[in-house]
Amino acid sequence: MYLRKHYNEAAMKEIDLVYRTMFAELLQRSLDAQFQADFPFEGRFVTVPVKGKNYWYFDLPSPDGDKRRYVGPEADQEVTKRVLAFRQIKDSLKERRRMVSTLLRSGGMAGPDRFAGDVTEALANGGLFRLRAVLVGTVAFQCYSGILGIRLPNSAMQTGDADYAQDFAISDEVDDSLPPILELLQTVDPTFRAVPHQRDKARVVAFVNASDYRVEFLTGNRGSDDYIGKPSPMPALGGASAEPLRFLDFLIYEPVRTVLLHKAGVSVNVPAPERYAVHKLIVASRRLTDALGRAKRDKDLFQAALLCEALVETRQGEILGDAFQEAWDRGPSWQQALREGVAMMPKKGEAALADALGSEFFKEVRA
Repeated sequence: MYLRKHYNEAAMKEIDLVYRTMFAELLQRSLDAQFQADFPFEGRFVTVPVKGKNYWYFDLPSPDGDKRRYVGPEADQEVTKRVLAFRQIKDSLKERRRMVSTLLRSGGMAGPDRFAGDVTEALANGGLFRLRAVLVGTVAFQCYSGILGIRLPNSAMQTGDADYAQDFAISDEVDDSLPPILELLQTVDPTFRAVPHQRDKARVVAFVNASDYRVEFLTGNRGSDDYIGKPSPMPALGGASAEPLRFLDFLIYEPVRTVLLHKAGVSVNVPAPERYAVHKLIVASRRLTDALGRAKRDKDLFQAALLCEALVETRQGEILGDAFQEAWDRGPSWQQALREGVAMMPKKGEAALADALGSEFFKEVRA
């Protein structure tokens, strides 16, 4: 009830152009910096064909021969541009820190709490986002104020965990891997430990520390619902497996590259905001009805409503409508989940979604 009341009282405010421009510059600088850190000047870039498409890899000489690391698809213009201009990339850590501080203090943008930021930074430095993983959940939501140029209330951004997702096909095909996940997390907090999966004690999808901060890895469900609850091996995740979830493939399709406003900026991948909004409507309808489930459902609806309004406010209602239509077209179970989620939305979010869908389609959804 608090979130619903707070949302209904909040006014959507656009972030000043000067700060939106600064955010865009920080994004480029952070990606450049991560690129430089991942690929030392001693190595060289090569293209490798995989299933009819070309991918960039990086060969780094070592006493035991070249060590090959995955870079990204040749079709990704941002990646290819940096490969071609690699030796011209320059970085200023101090300037990036100043930009992050300005965006947080004066620009009205949001950043993670320090611990969540440190965890994401450690995984990013280990190569998680280079290997095309996606930051999901509330830590990802914190990036949308910069992406959309809209101030989002802090009450929508509180979290006690961090979730990361990767498509199984990508994990299986990149022919590269993170260092052991537990080792990366223990550079942030040595009390992190692996949590054996309940259905398969030999596999790990989650890690917790002494304060019960939870880091979990997710993937889309690749088959029938019989696979739900069974951990999926993920070759690129440094020994970790992932929890397969229904609807997750929709969420992480064609993610957005952005920057997490932490320290000097952390280059990350997050779901497209329109997909995040639609996905939250779906998962809200499937929450448990106990106190914790109701609290999570309210937060889902709050975030979905805020993003719907922000997308319409920034004249991106069409892409929101397209994402909703894509989910709707996946069949009766998706339609039922969407109907239930929309029926629970705060009124301003519902009105924004109705604007994006058009009156006839919205009537069908609400029927």
